[in-house]
Amino acid sequence: MTRYWSSLFTFACLCATFAWAQTPTEFKGHDGLVFSVAFSNDGKTLATASYDGTVKLWDFASGKESQVLKGAASPVNAVAFNNDGSIVATGGLDKIIRFWNPKDGKMVKELKGHTDNVQSIAFSPDGKLLASGGADKSVKLWDVKEAKELKALGSHKESVYSVAFNKDGSELASTGNDGVIKVWDVKGQKEIKSMMVELPKAEVKAEPKKEEPKKEDKDKKAVKKKDMAKKEEPKEIRDAFTVVAFTPDGKQVLSGGHDKYLRYWNVADGKEAKKLGPTPDYIFGLALSKDGKYVATAGYGGSLRVYEITSGKETFSQQNKGWITYCVAFTPDGKALVTGHEKKNAKVTPIAK
Repeated sequence: MTRYWSSLFTFACLCATFAWAQTPTEFKGHDGLVFSVAFSNDGKTLATASYDGTVKLWDFASGKESQVLKGAASPVNAVAFNNDGSIVATGGLDKIIRFWNPKDGKMVKELKGHTDNVQSIAFSPDGKLLASGGADKSVKLWDVKEAKELKALGSHKESVYSVAFNKDGSELASTGNDGVIKVWDVKGQKEIKSMMVELPKAEVKAEPKKEEPKKEDKDKKAVKKKDMAKKEEPKEIRDAFTVVAFTPDGKQVLSGGHDKYLRYWNVADGKEAKKLGPTPDYIFGLALSKDGKYVATAGYGGSLRVYEITSGKETFSQQNKGWITYCVAFTPDGKALVTGHEKKNAKVTPIAK
């Protein structure tokens, strides 16, 4: 009987320990919406960037907050870890990119060069370069060690929402509100591809034959036509792309945006290969699993989708109504998604494969 109670007590303690150590389903603590989330490469630390002007670092296993990075009173739009986890980079509304030491939470460097809101940042795989895109329409490359701008690669016609390196860091993709995806040669520091959805051609209706106008009428029309030529051509309106990522083999770029589709683009010829969807709402988040087999999308209205990258088969679908969602990341083990929300938190959603 004594052995029975002893075993029961031991079992209860083990259960209690497991429950205590289990990763929480939500990470709470911000005073503003969470716009960006990122994991360190070792998967131990989760970073959440918020419109409250802070970035919080969390021990992911326990859910315990480890550091609060406070650099500006303005919203933070983007956060990223370098390859060895020694630097956390942030960018936001104050136009400044900051490097932080995650161990003590102190700011190390400030990178200034954007003239408007910094909306996306990404480290190259080797950690030597940082790419950024902003509301100033520019795409920039930075030397991480020297903490200085290397090159303003070029620009989009409107705000740049997302930048992403391929697996070996030789190419960079960018996209934004103009609905155009650009691919850049990193070493050559130049644009090599521009991809966009083809808009339907306007129907041209045959006009009835008119009588030949008089000479004075011709002259008036010629002047009017010349004046109109001085005005800007009407721009092509495309749905904004909010996120991009390269497939693991680097042969394709994935995009998501306001058209609600996950699109695959061939880098070689710049053509669209296929599209998945549509999802119920705008795609605001896009992430690849660590093993490179799956891609996740997060919709503004709370829709989550997971697809096999190669086959395009949907493996997970969930609608979180009332959860305005801005970003998504796979957990290191690939068993869950972490999303950032209007509700000032990051949420963990288990997924089935």
